[in-house]
Amino acid sequence: MSRTRSDRIHPHGPIPQDGPARRPRPAGRPTRLAVLASATVLSVTALVLPAQAAAPAAAPPGPAAVRGQDGGPLDRAALRQSLDAFRDAGMYGAYSTVRDGSATWRGAAGVADVDSGRPVRPDFEHRIGSITKTFTAVAVLQQVQAGRVELDAPVGRYLPELVGGERGRQVTVRMLLNHTSGIGDYVLPAFPGLAEDPAGTLEANRFRHVEPEELVRLGLAARPAAPRGTYAYANTNYVIAGLLLERATGQDAEDYITRNVIRKAGLRHTYFPRSARIRGPHAKMYESMYGTIAPARDFSVYDMSWAGTAGALVSTTDDLADFYRRLLGGTLLGPAALAAMKTTVPAYEPEPGDTVRMRYGLGIYTLQMPGGGWYWGHDGGVFGAGTWALSSEDGKRQVAIGYNLMKYERFDDQGRPLPDPIGAALVGHVYGALGEAPAPAGPAARGQAPAPGPLPTRQHLVGPGQLLR
Repeated sequence: MSRTRSDRIHPHGPIPQDGPARRPRPAGRPTRLAVLASATVLSVTALVLPAQAAAPAAAPPGPAAVRGQDGGPLDRAALRQSLDAFRDAGMYGAYSTVRDGSATWRGAAGVADVDSGRPVRPDFEHRIGSITKTFTAVAVLQQVQAGRVELDAPVGRYLPELVGGERGRQVTVRMLLNHTSGIGDYVLPAFPGLAEDPAGTLEANRFRHVEPEELVRLGLAARPAAPRGTYAYANTNYVIAGLLLERATGQDAEDYITRNVIRKAGLRHTYFPRSARIRGPHAKMYESMYGTIAPARDFSVYDMSWAGTAGALVSTTDDLADFYRRLLGGTLLGPAALAAMKTTVPAYEPEPGDTVRMRYGLGIYTLQMPGGGWYWGHDGGVFGAGTWALSSEDGKRQVAIGYNLMKYERFDDQGRPLPDPIGAALVGHVYGALGEAPAPAGPAARGQAPAPGPLPTRQHLVGPGQLLR
């Protein structure tokens, strides 16, 4: 997917206004999704993920537990149980890496192919979706460190041909990176017909290529989800950031990120795909679109130009743990740039009396678990593939998990969410992995016990609330 057109990446050259063939993305069915669009728990940017039900206190660590360099235990048996519970709740396949200091646990549960029964493996490559945004933000912040980009400069200074007028003057680079730009998302406009025929639309666009300038034009024309200055997640922001990176460096954005972020972090299985296929061992990736695609269909072969610097990367859970540990440890950015990255804005408006438990920085967010601990990271979702990576402030305690069934949630005729045992089991594994709660087992892992409260994470590429806005 490398782009080599010199007129596009030259630091002072024009950015062409028309791009080649276009590329689509997912949605849902008209009547059912019209109802789902009213679901208040699904905002334009984030899907509320139910917190895992409380589980019985874990027994003291036995022979299966491993103690890391910071003294925290990894209970391998409990982690195995919670990942199996995720599969038993209905997830097709999942793979996870959990770390505590020098101790590491890797696990996999379920199938990579529902037809053949081929099992998943912990080392599988996987499309990581919006976790790509952390990599892109690091690259832009490297240019800030070098003095080529100013965080609070208007975007129009760098891309006047693409983002002009009031937006060019008022939207800053920082606003792109923390999603407060007031710019709409391009995804639905890029996939016309998605709401009417999700399976047909996704299938028809498997090999469609779209240039980033076209995605930006669609996003600029889309209705913003929130006014400028208020957080509203939009993939358009990070496609613009990629074009800004090209203007600042004179290099293709994906090539720059590969050389200066991925390789600098020492990652061996993280890359921007150059074709519609994942090059290493991987699972099939099944998209359900909230039950409108039944049975769920495999979209692991897909041209990812529609996501680009906002969501096209492939990686492994091991690589993601390495990446966030090195980022938080100061390997990829200097202290000032890392501090800027970790300067956050509220990711949602809390209920009266509540506090914000999720805050978004520059390509990274911080999330408070019910036990009180705060963790840094990001999540990602593409058609058929979900990923979630979280790390403690010091990068010692980590979890990274990938899974291969997306938009498995279900809703009633009024758009109200039905019990979600898969989501509950996912959160249970993450809680246990971070040492925030015992890893779930038994009925609690299946979401049969009361959940302690919502956890606002997991940004799907398209949620029901987005489909027919």
